[in-house]
Amino acid sequence: MTAKQADNPTFLLPEKVFNSAELEQLVGRIKDSGELGRSRIYAALLEYLVQCSTVGKSPKEIEIAVEVLGKDSGFDVSRDSAVRVYVHQLRKKLDSYYQNHEPDATHRIVIPKGQYAVAAIDTSKPIEQKPAGLLAGLLKSKTGFSNSLLAATALLLLVNLLVFLLPDGNRGDSAAMQTPDASIWSSVMDDDLPIMLVVGDYYIFGELNEQGSIGRMVREFNINSRDDLEERHFSDWEATHKYQDLDLSYIPEGSAYALARIIPILGASGKRLNVTMMSDLNTTDVRENHIVYLGYISALEKLSDIVFAASSLQVGRSYDELLNLQTGRYFTSDAGLPEEGQQFRDYGFFSTFPASSENQVIVVSGMRDAGLMFTAQALSDETTLTELEDLLDKTASGEQPSLEALYEVYGVDRTHFDGNLVYSNNPDPDLKWRQELTEY
Repeated sequence: MTAKQADNPTFLLPEKVFNSAELEQLVGRIKDSGELGRSRIYAALLEYLVQCSTVGKSPKEIEIAVEVLGKDSGFDVSRDSAVRVYVHQLRKKLDSYYQNHEPDATHRIVIPKGQYAVAAIDTSKPIEQKPAGLLAGLLKSKTGFSNSLLAATALLLLVNLLVFLLPDGNRGDSAAMQTPDASIWSSVMDDDLPIMLVVGDYYIFGELNEQGSIGRMVREFNINSRDDLEERHFSDWEATHKYQDLDLSYIPEGSAYALARIIPILGASGKRLNVTMMSDLNTTDVRENHIVYLGYISALEKLSDIVFAASSLQVGRSYDELLNLQTGRYFTSDAGLPEEGQQFRDYGFFSTFPASSENQVIVVSGMRDAGLMFTAQALSDETTLTELEDLLDKTASGEQPSLEALYEVYGVDRTHFDGNLVYSNNPDPDLKWRQELTEY
């Protein structure tokens, strides 16, 4: 069985490429890699599809539902997309396996789109490549999702970021030309270690309508990854069976403003600037780069423990609240849902500290957009940067600064217009790494 599709490699029967022992070992390596996640369903589905392919069987959707998912024979595949969702996810997990574990494999097993079967491909044949570049790190979408507003926003972001990153001797009035001498920024600019810009993002997924297509996009605060969504599928299938992973995330509006303020500063270093979403950050990234985080406090996720490990501030009853452990004072934002024309209060948070003797972490954050935007402005303004420099502990040994600050910001209609410093501290940087950063 072979098939040729335009712009795709030739699909081969697995036994044409692998003998039974090799195929069994390959399936074992994929299962042991962890790429299939915590769910047992994906391992069972992979084994089932491989077994079917080796005997020349192309199973029907209802057969997979009954034999793999444990559904009864009355399961209505026309109204429930569970099988299609699992096969779609397994297809992506196989891609991830080869990308992360066997990138040089001469042959791979894949699940051709529109089929419930495992096939083999020759990787020496030309395969359509995904677009690369800075935008791929900022807007994470691997589904081919088409939306004119998204496309326009993406294009606008790309154009602006490229303008800021490209060297231009005529931009003498840019923030990049004014701020590199500040030790807060020079701590990540005056060496050869690369800088990784981490953007706080939020996982979103699709909800299927009665026709089986995506009816709307959904954000739930307790579902923050594909694995979380899978767990919800298994624990509450009745309520979540229409939810479908689209491998999408979004960033708040304030992050775009913060990017426009901070990227010129980092670009002035002349260093390689890597960009990633928080959801894609890993331990190796933190160890091998200076880290500059832009986003909401609630999206700190993997960095949250080390950011607050030595801090006198702790997240309160929600991410819209910080508690000063020394004074007992609460700092609470009411910028979440302000009414039109109503004044609101928000908070912006800044932190910088050495993650090790080699690299530095800088956090430009806020509870909501106003706080984030004000903090980004403060970190790119010569006057406020000088004020922050004066707060650094000049008696601390070493050249890596350790400082955190909180700004109280007032605004109307989601626009910040005034803010002032209400808290600062020089945390002990040695305390940061009492929290193990090895579990993600």
